[in-house]
Amino acid sequence: MTSETMAPGIAARTGPAPVRLTTAHYLRCLEGIVWREWLRFLSQRGRFFSALVRPLVWLGIFAAGFRFTLGVSIIPPYETYVPYEVYVVPGLAAMVQMFNAMQSALSMVWDREMGSMKVLLTSPLPRWYLLTAKLLASVVVSVLQVYAFLAIALLWEVEAPWWGYITVLPALILAGMMLGACGLLLSSTIRQLENFAGVMNFVIFPMFFASSALYPLWRVKESNLWLWYVCELNPFTHAVELIRFALYGEISWSAMAVVLAFLIVFMVLAVLGYDPARGLVGRRGGGE
Repeated sequence: MTSETMAPGIAARTGPAPVRLTTAHYLRCLEGIVWREWLRFLSQRGRFFSALVRPLVWLGIFAAGFRFTLGVSIIPPYETYVPYEVYVVPGLAAMVQMFNAMQSALSMVWDREMGSMKVLLTSPLPRWYLLTAKLLASVVVSVLQVYAFLAIALLWEVEAPWWGYITVLPALILAGMMLGACGLLLSSTIRQLENFAGVMNFVIFPMFFASSALYPLWRVKESNLWLWYVCELNPFTHAVELIRFALYGEISWSAMAVVLAFLIVFMVLAVLGYDPARGLVGRRGGGE
């Protein structure tokens, strides 16, 4: 048998050559995922307003009542005494990002139930890249929501230095990615859509109230030392402080290190969770 007659048989057994992925493939995938998330956001206008209602209620109603009850001393990055409204705005901005991260995770659970998740995860692109692209898409939406909230907060005379609205952008991206990675991890552990609402409440409210979003940690330490330890271990606390310092043109290196560490941990666990060979999605058949 000659080599000419053997060649077609070899080609039939080996199949087509694998596609070589280029930078253009990665960019096209990122563009498609971001565009899909943006279209979904535009089609769900109630999602935009609901993300702003919660922090605005706290800023407009609760902050007015707590202004004289929870006085804030001179603590970094503030150089003087500040009204309570000014203190809580960074925490409320982080709240906007956290709720958006949970909404994005909810959409992941929905896509898995509808079957569109299977189409995404069977792409030849690496799974970690697909999840990272999904994460970046949700962060873009959350950053726009935060800037909308900061603009409305000007009505309460809560105004940071003009350069703070620029320097806060990297902090919002990093904090949004960390919270979004936490949402991805949660979505990888939940199979049914109706179970996600309870998990959201179980995660969101403890993270929000056991943090420095609403009151300085020195006051928590004075009242309950164990609660102070919980607040220090809470990644949301460090996301709030990262945004707070960045909003005034400063950097909290310790908060940045903690947020980055939790981002890596959450993202690695989320990628493993969406791996059909070893993760929870694969064991529960969520990708089908």
